[in-house]
Amino acid sequence: MNKRIQYYSRLTTPADKALIAPDHVVPAPEECYVYSPLGSAYKLQSYTEGYGKNTSLVTIFMIWNTMMGTSILSIPWGIKQAGFTTGMCVIVLMGLLTLYCCYRVVKSRSMICTSDTTTWEYPDVCKHYFGSFGQWSSLLFSLVSLIGAMIVYWVLMSNFLFNTGKFIFNFIHHINDTDTVLRTNNSNPVICPSAGSGGHPDNSSVIFYNDTEVQQFEKWWNKSKTVPFYLIGLLLPLLNFKSPSFFSKFNILGTVSVLYLIFIVTLKAIRLGFHLEFHWFVPTEFFVPEIRFEFPQLTGVLTLAFFIHNCIITLLKNNKNQENNVRDLCIAYMLVTLTYLYIGFLVFASFPSPPLSKDCIEQNFLDNFPSSDTLSFIARIFLLFQMMTVYPLLGYLARVQLLGHIFGDVYPSIFHVLILNLFIVGAGVTMACFYPNIGGIIRYSGAACGLAFVFIYPSLIYIISLHQEERLTWAKLVFHIFIIILGLANLIAQFFM
Repeated sequence: MNKRIQYYSRLTTPADKALIAPDHVVPAPEECYVYSPLGSAYKLQSYTEGYGKNTSLVTIFMIWNTMMGTSILSIPWGIKQAGFTTGMCVIVLMGLLTLYCCYRVVKSRSMICTSDTTTWEYPDVCKHYFGSFGQWSSLLFSLVSLIGAMIVYWVLMSNFLFNTGKFIFNFIHHINDTDTVLRTNNSNPVICPSAGSGGHPDNSSVIFYNDTEVQQFEKWWNKSKTVPFYLIGLLLPLLNFKSPSFFSKFNILGTVSVLYLIFIVTLKAIRLGFHLEFHWFVPTEFFVPEIRFEFPQLTGVLTLAFFIHNCIITLLKNNKNQENNVRDLCIAYMLVTLTYLYIGFLVFASFPSPPLSKDCIEQNFLDNFPSSDTLSFIARIFLLFQMMTVYPLLGYLARVQLLGHIFGDVYPSIFHVLILNLFIVGAGVTMACFYPNIGGIIRYSGAACGLAFVFIYPSLIYIISLHQEERLTWAKLVFHIFIIILGLANLIAQFFM
């Protein structure tokens, strides 16, 4: 429909309003969505004459809310992999780099003088400069980000559902299972799951774990062997809905979840206090060095954490004051960067070392709190319900992009849709069973889709447009080629870390 409207609008001059699409042809606002790969999807507000009526404050918050996603759970782990000082610096530098590339995306339409680009999205810009290759490659990398997000969601939903069920079972049977793992011995327990059975359970715990009822529960409620399959019966039917408008009504849960995570991290930090020592290159028993060569793992996570480039043009179209777009974008990126710094700093600094090593920080930092922790239980419930409402939206977007381009219809038949959904769900279940590492999945998918949308396309388009206008200088050429090299190095480094 978007392509058809663009075609009609080009049959006359921009000043001629005769062939502007009438209201009954344009899809209703509740049928239009913008998504962030690891964040949320929300309805577009209706707008007239190409622009919306959102104030700058609403626009800034909308960008922040769309960019915030489940990658926030892996930021402390990424800082641990990079080293505390290096991690803080990398977050700031990646924020600046992705902001600049996003700025280039926003300005890309204005550098095309031969066509009316008022209704264009970024894939249209890519098609203008690179032809069908630009269109299909942008579709491919967009699908990589979408399917990568859905895989991460499945892994996290399996994790949250498992811990929720475990909390309820232990509460009913008065079981304290934290004695079987390495943990702190205070009123705010923090555990180290990766250490395995590092603790020494007492006799009462041994009696509990030999109980037949507990053994049966552990057999049928296993994080990687059973729980990922239980989600199929719930989520696969939801993916086959023709319209996802019902699920968009719960998008506010994304904001609530992020605010609650900030609250729980702040409260835990106050209770636990700060535990920091600075060792620049040599690790100790409880602390990691400030500079570690595994820092590209953090850059991979951050590429997706700061990724909004494929939908930023659509977001800013709703801004009432278009002249403030760049300013609002910069403020939004600053707030996102500060949020990541805040979460990462508090979780890393307050992690109790000793008795636990900083290397115990998990890829999902909520895993460092036992399933019996009430605050973490509430966080998991919030995130589980939010993801279960966003997951069908992401599946709908994947269906629109793939089936819409191949068959020209987003719902060609129930058979086509079911095959696609089975593939997506199968990928999620497989990863949840055999590679439930959200940090790894995020950094691989982030580096892959970021290579195109964040590093290569914005830089190449800017270089080509300057060359066409005969304004390309050696300094600008070298700088933007350097950005492309950074993107390639970021992707390659993920396979060697």
